[in-house]
Amino acid sequence: MDNLQQLELDYYQVLNQQNFEESELDYTVFDNQVPFLDQMAKVKNSGLTVFDLYKREHIYHSYNLNNLFGYDMEKVHQIGTDYYNSRIHPEDFVLLMKIGVEIFKFSMQISVDERKNFKLQNEYRILNAQDEYVRIIEQFQVLELDEKGNLWLALSVIDVSPNQDNYDGVRSQLIDVKTGKTKSILDKIIEDQLPELSKRELQILGFVKEGLLSKEISENLSISVHTVNTHRQNILKKLCVNNSIEAIEFATRLNLV
Repeated sequence: MDNLQQLELDYYQVLNQQNFEESELDYTVFDNQVPFLDQMAKVKNSGLTVFDLYKREHIYHSYNLNNLFGYDMEKVHQIGTDYYNSRIHPEDFVLLMKIGVEIFKFSMQISVDERKNFKLQNEYRILNAQDEYVRIIEQFQVLELDEKGNLWLALSVIDVSPNQDNYDGVRSQLIDVKTGKTKSILDKIIEDQLPELSKRELQILGFVKEGLLSKEISENLSISVHTVNTHRQNILKKLCVNNSIEAIEFATRLNLV
């Protein structure tokens, strides 16, 4: 089982903490909201979806997802959630899954009365109609709870981000809609999963960031080139990256170097 498969397993194990009774779910409540959602999509010019945590699928897709983001609406209706996921940048998808687990744990820790008071805002990359990655902002909010207080229907509002810069990571924050206060979900994820590089590995990564070659690093540290290269390979393995450039970018984001 690879890391993504394990992460998906963890995600669904967290979702399974909720115990739904199908007979208690009144879908006419949702049906009555569809005209409002259609109007909201038109007025805000935003993409809207509704995810059903009982069915584990999207049960609403606004008409404008094709025009705004280039989604193939036939595939949206045929494939659903898996199609949406396939359009997300692979690196961003992994982090979004981790955020999903953390936000669900948070929701389970607060009272039922508070569960509609928070909104999750994520900024990440998706493929557009030209198969080019663009940054979007997606805001999640609980639309409906069931009679037991389970998170049942979640509304997603999607817009093109004004930040189409070279930043490649995910930005995420939890917003208290009553107070306007924000909380970073990423801080906890990064803190929990901070790679443990040794003092020597950090030294070597620092030299690599400065542009030094392995031979130059070996001379600075009075160790063999073979030892330097072994450390460099270990760094790539620990950071789960493919090359030194990715290692430097990742370590810089985490303030390791």
